Amino acid sequence: MDQRINRALVACLENFDHGSDQSDLDRPMSLLTEVFESEDAFMDKVSRLDEVIDAHPAYDLIREQLFDLLLMNFLAADATKLEADYLESDEWLDIEDQTIDRGTELLNLLLYLAECADEGIEADLEDFLKEFLLVDDDEFQDEYRIYEPVIAGQILTESSYEEIGKAARNLRADQELYTLFYPLVSFFYEPHPSPADVEDYMKSAPHPAVDKAVYQLIVQYYQ
Repeated sequence: MDQRINRALVACLENFDHGSDQSDLDRPMSLLTEVFESEDAFMDKVSRLDEVIDAHPAYDLIREQLFDLLLMNFLAADATKLEADYLESDEWLDIEDQTIDRGTELLNLLLYLAECADEGIEADLEDFLKEFLLVDDDEFQDEYRIYEPVIAGQILTESSYEEIGKAARNLRADQELYTLFYPLVSFFYEPHPSPADVEDYMKSAPHPAVDKAVYQLIVQYYQ
């Protein structure tokens, strides 16, 4: 498993508030680690991921974020073992068709952070929006529509968790960034949070069950 993915996976699971004793974490952590580290084909890994979540339904709230991580791990650790043009192959196009409704916009952020690591640059919200997502380009208006709340709220990265949380609560439940807005903008506000920062972050969390897990996932992936 890619080391950044491993840190992110552990952080996500350890910080997910599933409303049960944390001793209940041992089994899904072990099973999911096996899935991520297996040599199975990608779609077989997806099936195994879903089986683990189905058997531990409290984790359904972070199912799609775990899918994002699984895909990132495939791109980082598995695809490199395949032919150079694999991601342009019919097999990969078929996988994309089968998973078109899976995952979240978290994947875009993780891809951007991987690019930052490769290029040795610091993550920056304006860079993410304009240079990675190309939201100002007429050909990428879907991205503009999805990320419009973030585009409009860029100044929030100079405010506070409280102000970011207020903006997050104004999103509609049918918007793609409904559950990602708070941890995403909070990451660009504070990419290296202290324990006190995380405590402050949680005071304004609109989706407490997953907000800490996703924030820590992003932070640990970025380390």
